[in-house]
Amino acid sequence: MQKIQILGTGCPKCNQLAENAAAAVAQLGAEAEVVKVSDINEITRFGIMMTPGLAIDGEVKSAGKVLSVDEIKALLA
Repeated sequence: MQKIQILGTGCPKCNQLAENAAAAVAQLGAEAEVVKVSDINEITRFGIMMTPGLAIDGEVKSAGKVLSVDEIKALLA
């Protein structure tokens, strides 16, 4: 099972990215867990400077923008 981490402090863009990630998982029927990471110290350990960020299995795939459902589906495929 893949682990999708949404890196952000809870801003509207972070919440939108989390919603898009959940929708992508549902549309693909994928086995994945979507987790929000809001602790700033943990976020900085990923090495990103702009939120929201998206990591899959601990590897940062995006930072500083809200990916669309289709963009997230492409990363999961």
